[in-house]
This record gives sequence, C-alpha cells and structure tokens, in this order.
Amino acid sequence: MKDSMASSGLATVDMRVQSLLRYPVKSMLGETVSSILVDEHGAEGDRRLALVDTATGHVASAKNARLWRGLLKCTANREAGRVRIGLPDGTSVAVDDPGIDELLSGLLGRPVRLIAQRPEGATLVRPDPEQLLKLGLDAEVSGRILEIAQATPGDAFTDEAPLHAITTATLAHIGVEALRYRPNIVIATPPDYPPYAENGWVGTEIAVGEVRLRVLTATSRCVVPTLEHGPLPRAPQALRIPAAENRWDTGGHGAQPCAGAYLAVASEGVIRVGDRVTIGG
Repeated sequence: MKDSMASSGLATVDMRVQSLLRYPVKSMLGETVSSILVDEHGAEGDRRLALVDTATGHVASAKNARLWRGLLKCTANREAGRVRIGLPDGTSVAVDDPGIDELLSGLLGRPVRLIAQRPEGATLVRPDPEQLLKLGLDAEVSGRILEIAQATPGDAFTDEAPLHAITTATLAHIGVEALRYRPNIVIATPPDYPPYAENGWVGTEIAVGEVRLRVLTATSRCVVPTLEHGPLPRAPQALRIPAAENRWDTGGHGAQPCAGAYLAVASEGVIRVGDRVTIGG
C-alpha cells in the first residue's frame, strides 16, 4: 500500500484539516474547535475526564453499549478550562459540581464516579461489536477487557493512542458523519482519493501545519459508531461496511474492521483548521 501510494502520487496530493474535535469526557459527545494544541499526551482537553463504574472498577465506555450507550446522549464542552456536561433534558452542569456523581449515576442507572486521573492499568469492557450488531445491543456477548491508553503518556483516557484521524474519503465511502468515529482530526481529501488509504500511512510520519505526527496503526472499530449520537439515529453501516471491506490485525486479536488511523505526536504544536496535511512530510 505504501509503495502504491507513493507511485500514484497520493502522498503528495492536496489534503487539509477539515475539522478538529475533542471529547472532554470519555464516551460523551464532544465539541468542534478551530485550533488545538497537541503534545505527547494527545489533544489539549481531550478525554481528560471519564466515569468509572464503582461496582466493577472499569472505565465507562459506550463500547459496552448495553450499559453505557446513554453516555452518547450527553455532551461535554470545555470553555475557559472548565468542563460542563450538557444533559439530555437540555440543562448543563459543571463537572466540579458536588452532586455530579449522584446526578450521572441516576441518569445512567449505575453508580459511577467522575475522575480526572487515569488509574494505573485502567480497563474497559469491549464486547464483540459484530456480535452486538447481530444479536442486539442488550445481548450479553463475549468480548475482551482492555487496558486503555497504553500508547498515551499521562492521564488521558484515550482508547489506545494520543490522537485519531480519518479522511473524508473514508467517511464518504461508508456514508456516515465524522463524529460517529470520534476522531480528533478530519482530513479533507480530493474526490478521487481512495477510502481506507489511512492503512497505507502506518509507519510513516505526517506533517500537519507545524506539527509532526507518527502513524501507529489503523483504527479498529467497535460498536460505538453505529449507536445513536444525540439526535443522530443508529447507523449499522458504520461497522458493517468496514467489516466487509477493510479488516486488519492491528493488535494480535485477528482481523478487525478498521477505518482511520491512530497517531502519536512526534513534535508538538498547534493544529489549525485549514492546515496542509502531507504524508511522509
């Protein structure tokens, strides 16, 4: 893939940052920003808070849709360094409100605690996403317990790596909104750019404006993109299409449906909407 990209000129086509997103609270809806500082810990303010299930000790993640898909009815916004959570009834509450744990526990139907420091060895439950599509979101299916953020220094609650990017070519091909895949960087590509080209970026470096990023792996997809996101309805194709077309073994667990790429920060700086993106730059 890398050689074919280089020989066809795909590595040098005009690509730009179309949008930037961050998600202050893990598995809640996030916000779009015009610029963002990135360093080895990821994007500033991104996934710096999470809920912990006090009954199990696992981090609450909509990957376990049976328990936590209600998180995607909430929106977290970070203004002037203070995060507020927008609730389904249209009200909002600051994350440092003394009643926040009780409020969110009542909303989600399980006892939870909001935390800002990732515990050592923090884990979440990831049921088999394709089995969830087949059997229903409330089915108790087999899966894995994952230690999160193993490639992310510091306290961020990222799934695996500091940053996640996806191209408009991949999104247009699958036919879903970017926010379903929860990327930090959406990269605008020309109309003839191939979907899933992110696979071929693995092992290369990307220049995004003044920032340099290392591409670690293709991003394996869970059930989250298929779920309701606020007012957006369910979208099973967000998993079914990559499952049929683009399976990669990204971590020793067999071939997984993939879309997008995980990134590490080689040189920190500010990324802005409109910045030029160069593969191998």
